[in-house]
Amino acid sequence: MNDIASDPSLRLPALQERLAYFFKSHRLLLEAVTHSSFQGDGVGRRLCNERMEFVGDRVLGLVIANLLFRRFPGEEVGALARRHAAAVRREALVEIAEHLELAACLRLSRGEEEAGGRRNPGLLADAAEALIAAIYLDGGFDAAKEVIERLGRELIERDASPPKDAKTVLQEWAQGRGLPLPIYRETERSEPPHAPLFRVEVVVEGLPPVDATGPSKRIAERAAAELLLLKVHAGNVG
Repeated sequence: MNDIASDPSLRLPALQERLAYFFKSHRLLLEAVTHSSFQGDGVGRRLCNERMEFVGDRVLGLVIANLLFRRFPGEEVGALARRHAAAVRREALVEIAEHLELAACLRLSRGEEEAGGRRNPGLLADAAEALIAAIYLDGGFDAAKEVIERLGRELIERDASPPKDAKTVLQEWAQGRGLPLPIYRETERSEPPHAPLFRVEVVVEGLPPVDATGPSKRIAERAAAELLLLKVHAGNVG
């Protein structure tokens, strides 16, 4: 039965209405909403949004950086960087995807559908990036910039103060309780040398150590701090 319930691509005209952008190339839009699981044969797999995610991430990053630079004149680079990280992180992309009702438009395999793919935050964030890339490839940078600024402005304006990174929040949490500063220690570094993976452990007095990995020590430290904060807030430690 080829109706809207069984064919998500039939929802694409409504998606374009919500975007306030209408594609010249229907194929680009179709590719943006096609997950790699859809049509498992070699021919079908070529029409998927994986490559578009790569482009969309870069376009999004540039537009948000430019928007922040103009919106917060005089703000120091560290604060701008924290605002930028918050505006392009997965949670922000998922919020945009939900606003656009993008999940209902995705083309997924039966297996991915049954596994709850339409509710998968990573899949939704990737699709939002792919959609940005499709707009850029279809209409150019100015078209993508207009859509991103319209969708992202509310996220940027939501907090007057720049968000703090996880290491700062964890440090302030410890100091507020009279505890020593958190200690970060690299515990492992995997090969290959040109693309190492770092494992870092964070220790706060009175709490079990927590570790995390990342492509750099700084990223691994942030990830470990975020994980420990999640455990603290969930009441799993302390």
